[in-house]
Amino acid sequence: MPITFLIPAYLRPYADGQSQVEINTTATTVEEALAGLWKSYPGLRDRIITEQGEVRQYVNIFVGEGNIRDSAGLATPVRDGCAIMIVPSVAGG
Repeated sequence: MPITFLIPAYLRPYADGQSQVEINTTATTVEEALAGLWKSYPGLRDRIITEQGEVRQYVNIFVGEGNIRDSAGLATPVRDGCAIMIVPSVAGG
């Protein structure tokens, strides 16, 4: 089963306008799943990951309902058929 990425509106121009992208991959971690996403949509990479290979400060990534920042980060396990949601951080003042 593919892994589904849910793409926020501000990143859709880099994913051919799609709000949802399915990637057929044998990924076992978020990092591997994202590598599959970059192959199809390379323009997303620099908007999600820093030059140091870390998730950008203003981006949150959820596997199911869990934020990867609260678990193993990019090493967070993924399963076939799971959904990965990319969400911009919301700041208020």
